[in-house]
Amino acid sequence: MSYISVQNLTAHYKTQSGTVHALDDVSFSLERGESVGIAGESACGKSTLGLSLLRTLQGGKIVSGDILLEGTSILKMSDAEFAKKYRWKEIAMIFQGAMNSLDPVFTIKEQFIEVLKQHHYDGDFDKKISEMVTSVGLTKEVLKKYPHELSGGMKQRIVIAMALLLKPKFVIADEPTTALDVLVQAQIINLLKKLKKEGMSIMLITHDLSIISEIAEKVGVMYAGKMIEFGSASEIYKNPKHPYTQGLLESIPSLRHKKDIKYIKGNPPSLIKPPEGCRFYDRCPHAMEKCKKDPPAFKTDSGRVLCWLYE
Repeated sequence: MSYISVQNLTAHYKTQSGTVHALDDVSFSLERGESVGIAGESACGKSTLGLSLLRTLQGGKIVSGDILLEGTSILKMSDAEFAKKYRWKEIAMIFQGAMNSLDPVFTIKEQFIEVLKQHHYDGDFDKKISEMVTSVGLTKEVLKKYPHELSGGMKQRIVIAMALLLKPKFVIADEPTTALDVLVQAQIINLLKKLKKEGMSIMLITHDLSIISEIAEKVGVMYAGKMIEFGSASEIYKNPKHPYTQGLLESIPSLRHKKDIKYIKGNPPSLIKPPEGCRFYDRCPHAMEKCKKDPPAFKTDSGRVLCWLYE
């Protein structure tokens, strides 16, 4: 039995223009202690997947599928039960954009205290908060400050510390290094690697496959709401199968070898009216007539890929 199993998950958003098919039949699983990187361009469904796992999909709705945590469906239980037993205790999330995640009118310490109160923590508040702040490389002096008095890297560390406050076993990190300079990015990645060594499972959501290679054993590549390729990190980096995954890897510059940086031409399809067949069809260099039909889910030796090239 897998630690986390996502089964045929489909989620929609209702908008004035129509229904956005943000997630379409997404499946994958993780064993305890494993970490996964979810990659793809903007608006491909990465954040929606993370929010679905935490059941905080505001403005959206999971229309089908299931999420099992150690064999128990977290979608079939009540909101109250999930909040009491699982949210922030078993599963926590580092939200995208630390700049906007903190309340500007409260000190950092007051915001930590509010989290502990909401989840009925009965231990020593000061000791717990101090431990978490120092664990992410900050001093206790930051607790007296307001968010605007902190740098971007310090804010991101505070958000990470809040996510870890109740010692969850699984953390979803949504673009944790976005808008940070390269030095702070390296510090955040090293912190996530340290947490992983301590036994925490991490889902790293990013558009940058080079960052995922530092942390995850498994990689899922998303495109236009679908998980188009999923497998071991070593196999996907060494032998990517889907043309979109190949394009993503070819767009990463190399420090060791001179190579032409390539890019994927065109734009992703509208998710209000997604195409019936392969959603990468209009941008794919290997597109065939049969690709206009539903793309198959072929199993390979190391994972799954949605592409007719592997029929």
